Amino acid sequence: MTVFKTFLKVLNKSKAPIIMYTVILILFAGVNVETSENPTKFTAEKPPIYIISRKDAKGINKNLVDYMKKNCKYINLDGKNVNDALFYREVSYIVMIPENFGKKIMEQKEPKIIVKSTNDYNAKLSERILNRYIQTAYAYSQIAKTEEELVKYINIALEKETEVEVLSKLDTPHLNKATSYYNFLNYALLAGLIYVICLILSSFKEEKIKKRTLVSSMDYKRFNRNLLLSNGLFALLLWIFYIVLSIILVGNIMFTSHGLFYILNSAIFSCCALSLAFLIASVIKNKNAINGIVNVIALGSSFLCGAFVPMEMLPSSVLAIAHILPSYWYMKTNELLKGVESFNIESILPILINMAVIIVFTIGFIMMTNIITKRNRKID
Repeated sequence: MTVFKTFLKVLNKSKAPIIMYTVILILFAGVNVETSENPTKFTAEKPPIYIISRKDAKGINKNLVDYMKKNCKYINLDGKNVNDALFYREVSYIVMIPENFGKKIMEQKEPKIIVKSTNDYNAKLSERILNRYIQTAYAYSQIAKTEEELVKYINIALEKETEVEVLSKLDTPHLNKATSYYNFLNYALLAGLIYVICLILSSFKEEKIKKRTLVSSMDYKRFNRNLLLSNGLFALLLWIFYIVLSIILVGNIMFTSHGLFYILNSAIFSCCALSLAFLIASVIKNKNAINGIVNVIALGSSFLCGAFVPMEMLPSSVLAIAHILPSYWYMKTNELLKGVESFNIESILPILINMAVIIVFTIGFIMMTNIITKRNRKID
């Protein structure tokens, strides 16, 4: 009980960094919720264009003008310099329709259409819209006998739209939020556990406390066991707090099979982070070095493994280095989870392998801690 009381006193002094890491996590998750509210929805935006054509145009010429105005955003540049409008991005595409356009189409010859563009996305979209009309006109010019008949065929063909059916039943927006939250949790767990546990264990290593422990009636095995349980309890409470926070910020997706695996993955990683914190605490003796170690390990692994920048945007050379860190396997599981449509042996096998790798890291850290602790005891 004495060990636990002392543990609580030291923990109370180090509550500030825990609050700081939690606030950072909440801010990051909150921003992510706002920016990824519904990424699966697509709203078409009409590209701005200007058309140069005869005002009394008829037949196919007029039909082309009407089609372009319907599918694009027509900007009236009367009296303005078209080159300046293009330069200042008032329009992205300018189409000059020749007078003989309809005649050339009926003769199945290529009309000379002059265009000017900004060569950006809007310009490419305008180009595709124009080419779609011309290709349709060419196709039906082989069977149409008059321009009026050709215009009728073109309009019927271009009015048809393809319906897109999304077969995936994944709740992609919420899965993206959950993945981002739990990826960033890598930093919060590592920073919080390493800082607090290293600070607590280094406090127990102070000469006065160490001498009092040695002369006390408490067996050192009992002392170490109580210290281990105290730190384990802190890690458990911190993990539970972050899980509850994820339910609040991410939503009901945490009550699904996906959410269960996110939670399980974070629980295994928390044990790994706890064992890593013990390993670091067994090596360091200077409290002033803790901040630097937290920055190197927590920030470094988070940047290398995809907590702040998505994995798919990281260079392959960086990801190759990241394989040696448990954070990589933890975040790789999170990335896999957001793409799992149904849970079966085939889909969860890679996830279980990643979790097994984290467990191996945990066992390795524990063994290294035991070796270092045993050697330090002999030296003492």
